[in-house]
Amino acid sequence: MPQVSFTVADDTNFAGPTKIRGVKLEDLAHELGATPALDMVIAICDDGYLANYPRAYLEAHHPVLVLEVNGEPPTGWPKAAEDHTSEMGPYMISNPKFTPSFTILSHADEAQIPWGVVRLEFRDEKKVFGAIAPRGPHAQDREVQNGLRIAEQNCLRCHNAGREGGKKSGRPWEFLGGMAASSPKDFAAYIRAPQTKNPQAQMPGNPDYDDATLNALTAYFQTFLQTTKP
Repeated sequence: MPQVSFTVADDTNFAGPTKIRGVKLEDLAHELGATPALDMVIAICDDGYLANYPRAYLEAHHPVLVLEVNGEPPTGWPKAAEDHTSEMGPYMISNPKFTPSFTILSHADEAQIPWGVVRLEFRDEKKVFGAIAPRGPHAQDREVQNGLRIAEQNCLRCHNAGREGGKKSGRPWEFLGGMAASSPKDFAAYIRAPQTKNPQAQMPGNPDYDDATLNALTAYFQTFLQTTKP
């Protein structure tokens, strides 16, 4: 398959400028014969985490499935930055250079750079995101729609709605809806700084989220509880 090489300087998985060689996800989709309807790539990691690459992300950032790091195969890659012990193979994904392509309130487009990738899926973006479409009479409210767009990129990486989404957290969409409805202030506080609520929490915090952003996520997740009411 066609391969690309570049030096990445803004990938937080690495301590400094790092030479990468790999295959663009766009080229993988083409070479493996994915149909036009399968316009979204999903990278699934060995711990249940996943990263979503809808068409807009692929066109803006051209992510690459990494085959070599500084000329080394996975056995020679550095350890994961977060614990300095975990292997980052068998695959990981990086971007040649990442510049956010959108902002929603105080949420900016985030680099999707998972490691420990064990599987790629080519999926229909509308079907995947359709699983987390807001429910009920407030589904089209602007605040709820803002929350949806943030959840598509952020929350869906670790939380699942049925078969869609990550399994790392073990807390599905309906559980989050219940939290958002029963204690909105605690729900918002947990999103911003989870370790202050649970010192053992693995979820990364979102300290840059302002009140409007947290309110949007809260309003969005509350729509899922509404569907359970008679």
